[in-house]
Amino acid sequence: MAEQELTTTQKAATVIVALGTDKASQIYQYMNADELEQLTIEVARLGYVTPEQTEQVLEDFYQMCMANKAITEGGLEYARTVLQKAFGDQEAELLLNKVTKALSNRSFAFLNKTDAKTLLSTLQHERAQTIALVLSYVEPDKAAAVLEELPTQKKLRVVKDIARMESASPAAVKMIEDELQKKFSNIIVTENVQIGGLDHIAAIMNNLERSSEKAIFDGLSVKDENLAEEIRKRMFVFEDIVHMDDRSVQRFIRDCDMRDIVLALKGANKDVMNKLYSNMSTRMRQNIEEDLEITTNVRIRDVEEAQQRIVGVIRDLEERNQIIILKGGKDEIIA
Repeated sequence: MAEQELTTTQKAATVIVALGTDKASQIYQYMNADELEQLTIEVARLGYVTPEQTEQVLEDFYQMCMANKAITEGGLEYARTVLQKAFGDQEAELLLNKVTKALSNRSFAFLNKTDAKTLLSTLQHERAQTIALVLSYVEPDKAAAVLEELPTQKKLRVVKDIARMESASPAAVKMIEDELQKKFSNIIVTENVQIGGLDHIAAIMNNLERSSEKAIFDGLSVKDENLAEEIRKRMFVFEDIVHMDDRSVQRFIRDCDMRDIVLALKGANKDVMNKLYSNMSTRMRQNIEEDLEITTNVRIRDVEEAQQRIVGVIRDLEERNQIIILKGGKDEIIA
């Protein structure tokens, strides 16, 4: 039987256990209360980890520590040289990507602990460029909640700025972070790090209500049709179900509430309807069709919310690698 893959928190707990109490207590001194609580719970739940797994986790931990130290002391190019000599070109690039992403995620970390309403009140009067920078660091669902409430023109500017963002200097990030909250200023990276971009704004857009999503695309298509299309290619919307393979459609239908499917189909086009029907059992299709006949006077908002919940199920299954979503025609499937 294959060994079960450890999660990130389980790997952290494995390191703590393997180091022993004395060394572990030294690491605890650098962690905040939330991190300590999460890690302690994971240590308690850990159970049995094979010697082979422990050895691999410790090796990965050692490599990450080396990469972190090299970056913070000498910058990305120095770190790349050191890591290439130690682990080879391919492994060096993987380590650099992991560490720079982890370090960049520390920026504006305090904002992820605030609710969307507080975040909105903090950002709403800032320039579009500033809002775009901050939203590039926070969780997509929270960024979407903030974007939802911005005035239309500012909303469009923020979307464009995030989509076109590639990197930001640590000094600029630190200055803005200090302005928003003085006590959070721990920017370690000494080189530009990847932030924002098309994938990030697509993730934010995927968390918006469908009415807001449509309004943004309508406005953006007028101002910059190519950019709107590039963002759309990286997103998955309800109508994209028609591009999914049949096995994936059958899989997500199992996890959907039948009432949501009925409501969603009230506003679906024929292609989507046929795609869903063709992947249902005869009995299920008959039940859905009967429910559709008696479901009348439905609000558009209810239809859109049902479609959004179905898309949420699809995205969740994709994140767990249980289905495949084709995006922008770039993916190919080998049967």
